[in-house]
Amino acid sequence: MIDSTNICLACGLCCTGTLIGFVQLNSEELPVVRKLMDIEEASNDGVFLQPCNKYCDGCTIYLDRPKQCASYKCELLKSVERKEVDFKSAVEIVDVVKQKKSAIEERLALLQIKLQSHSFYFKMTELKNLYQKNEHELSSTPDFIDLIADIKQLDNLLSERFGVTVF
Repeated sequence: MIDSTNICLACGLCCTGTLIGFVQLNSEELPVVRKLMDIEEASNDGVFLQPCNKYCDGCTIYLDRPKQCASYKCELLKSVERKEVDFKSAVEIVDVVKQKKSAIEERLALLQIKLQSHSFYFKMTELKNLYQKNEHELSSTPDFIDLIADIKQLDNLLSERFGVTVF
């Protein structure tokens, strides 16, 4: 039985491509995972990009998930395990991140900024490159500047609470 207070199952930010962009698979788990999902293969190992297609408001392969998924521990999870943050507070932090991410994605759509990746993690990498090179036609507009401010705010939250940066 899966623990209903498992912060990972309540969160899913690593699975949605918010915290990480891909999952590396080793050669032993490759045949099993290949049966569960599409993967990119390279030599004796493989990889799949986030967002994971087996995540839909929860991991649908949780008990059979890849080793990297099973061993990944963000700082929020570690804080919960150390009892520095209680479950309810952790879920509230996750909800704030999800709201901020959603608002950023809405703003990207409104600004009609076309990015190649489906993963939020890699979208932020693309956007950071555009921002640093000042290559987008909207780069100097107030809306773009507000977008970047929102992303930096989210990035600070992710860095402080999850131990990752996306921008």
